[in-house]
Amino acid sequence: MEEPLIPVGLMSHTAHIRSHRKPRRNATTSIAVRAGVAGGVLSLAAAGASASASAAEPVTQTLELPTLTADLSTQVAQSADATQQTAANYQLRAERDAAAAKAAKQAKVDLADAKKKAEAKKKAEAARKAAAARAASRSTERTTLAASTPSTTTTSSSTATGSAATIVNFVKAQVGKAYVSGATGSSAYDCSGLVQTAFKQVGISLPRVSQDQSTAGTQVSLSNLQPGDILYWGSAGSAYHVAVYVGGGMFVGAQNSSTGVVEKPLSYDPPTGAVRVL
Repeated sequence: MEEPLIPVGLMSHTAHIRSHRKPRRNATTSIAVRAGVAGGVLSLAAAGASASASAAEPVTQTLELPTLTADLSTQVAQSADATQQTAANYQLRAERDAAAAKAAKQAKVDLADAKKKAEAKKKAEAARKAAAARAASRSTERTTLAASTPSTTTTSSSTATGSAATIVNFVKAQVGKAYVSGATGSSAYDCSGLVQTAFKQVGISLPRVSQDQSTAGTQVSLSNLQPGDILYWGSAGSAYHVAVYVGGGMFVGAQNSSTGVVEKPLSYDPPTGAVRVL
């Protein structure tokens, strides 16, 4: 709809000028503006206060731990059981290792004892065989002496002359005296001490011990003995007993502490061999 035309003459002198008044704001708009201004001021104040607080105190960061759920609890329990089982396995292994070491040590001791016992048994068996051999040798000598003729084995001491007679008479005079180890007269003798002292009577110096006396002269057969011959028991050079053959199948010797010096037949204790010094 078109506006009506107003005659120029009737228009006001200000009619062509737009109103210079500012539009009026209603109350609501004014309150909003004020609230905005106030809010901005408060926001700046809060920001300043926050900045001041940040500058004054360090910020502490708080970490939240995970919530222990049922699955996590089960996993923790299983892990603890596994750790405990591993520890038990280590302990069991250590106990087994200790037991094995102890068993090995005991086995070593037992083996050493077994070796010692075996060695002792071996030595005892060797000694038994040696004793049996000596017994067999004496038995053979006894048989030989028994089978010998009187003319070759029973030479009478009455036929002994010279130095042999002196030695025979001396040892017979010592019969009944005591046996004392290491003694050489005049009230007691040991076996080699009697033989050594007897030969001193004719100016012959013999070695002191049986081993050396058994090799002091010429070896003679037991079937061809003469008065004054030295009889020995054991091997030549390692004899353990000696005596003097006095003829007639008899000998005189300092046997032991029980019998002392005695005169016995050769069959009483057959000698191993004989040596002739005169």
